[in-house]
Amino acid sequence: MDSYDEKVFIANRKAQEREAADIMKRKAKELEIARKEQAKKGGIGRGDRVSFPGGISGSGVVTSDIQNSAVSDSKPSAYSSQGKTGSRGMKLTPKARNVETFVDSIRKEGGDVSTLSAKSTRTATSQPSVAVKYSAPVHILVQEKINLLADRNGGLEQFEINGVLYLIVNETDGLENTQMQIESKEKRNFQMQVHPNIDKKLFSQNSIIAIKPEGKPYLLGEKTGVLKWRFASTDESNIPLTINCWPSDGGDRCDVNIEYELTQPTLSLSDVTISIPLPTGSGNPVVTESDGDYAVDSKKRVLDWHLAVIDSSNRTGSMEFSIPGLQDDFFPISIQFHSDRPLMQFSIHDVIARNTGEKVKFSSEAELTVERYVIQ
Repeated sequence: MDSYDEKVFIANRKAQEREAADIMKRKAKELEIARKEQAKKGGIGRGDRVSFPGGISGSGVVTSDIQNSAVSDSKPSAYSSQGKTGSRGMKLTPKARNVETFVDSIRKEGGDVSTLSAKSTRTATSQPSVAVKYSAPVHILVQEKINLLADRNGGLEQFEINGVLYLIVNETDGLENTQMQIESKEKRNFQMQVHPNIDKKLFSQNSIIAIKPEGKPYLLGEKTGVLKWRFASTDESNIPLTINCWPSDGGDRCDVNIEYELTQPTLSLSDVTISIPLPTGSGNPVVTESDGDYAVDSKKRVLDWHLAVIDSSNRTGSMEFSIPGLQDDFFPISIQFHSDRPLMQFSIHDVIARNTGEKVKFSSEAELTVERYVIQ
């Protein structure tokens, strides 16, 4: 498997895991509401437990361990095969079956489960998944969101990055007062703020995240936010993925040329969907060229252009289609994607147990998601 196929493999696997987690959270909330209603009628008591297949249980709330995927798999496209991207043979994996089993269990519990969308039931490759819990004594999680609003001429109206660094201590043995050394590689003016329980002076002088001498230690297994940051700008050079859309009137039809460009070659975006509005009452577009896959959402009147991965190997791509309409009909364009690399550039050098001064093994992961990404 070459590097690009492997990235597609990993991106699709992560997207499927996120879908499964979202389904679990949503249905768990519905069950909690149903439990409270039944409790009012003398049914399930407050201390009763609701259990689901796969060892997930809780007092009316579904919880699951955050996992790292040692092996990621690919999902078949739910989009038109008219794009350049080819498809491979697929079959259902244990992960997808777990989602179906979970939904079946909700039906047995009396929950009202609507039919899953094609996206939620996408199948995956036959390669087995190997999911492991955090094995390192300390795990570091970085979660970042991007909020972008730009105009169709390339101007940037709003750009904001918000991020949080979480620390998860998985073992005792003095790790409740773990400290970590951070090195920022950022030249941009990021605003950083540590948690009130963290030694602010030590961080500002030495970039060390450590609990105050009188502060409370980390709780075992708890995800604790220790650092957050924000960056805002109207400088167009900060846009990580530019979209250039050119609708041209051609008599009774409008010819639309749209292209993307990844402006930061070190960034890798996964599960990218570029949603282009379509005129109402004009039928489906005739797509003459497309990098990646596409599909028409007839209910929303949107053309979804999907690319499993955008990175340095395919920094630019384009799509061409025609449909009756006017130039303004194809805006605003919205974009969704994920990445395992944050936009703020920094590194974690060491994690140290303060009581012994010894280095501690740690694992880390990052999640960059879109809060809003609109071209209007």
